[in-house]
Amino acid sequence: MDVFDRAQLLELAERERCIQQARAQAAVAGPALAECEGCSGEIPAERRAAVPGVRQCIDCARASESFSRLFKRL
Repeated sequence: MDVFDRAQLLELAERERCIQQARAQAAVAGPALAECEGCSGEIPAERRAAVPGVRQCIDCARASESFSRLFKRL
């Protein structure tokens, strides 16, 4: 196993950890919303079914994650 294989395994493990953390937070947050807290746009039914307790549309969730990652580094 070379350095790239190890890096890929670490990345996959980190993604899985983030997914599990998001699901745990969603379970505490309550039922999924039909309207995004960020932009007031509709959250598609498929997303609400896939992510229990979802509170943001995919665009707002991505922006929020990018913002969080940026400020973690500072």
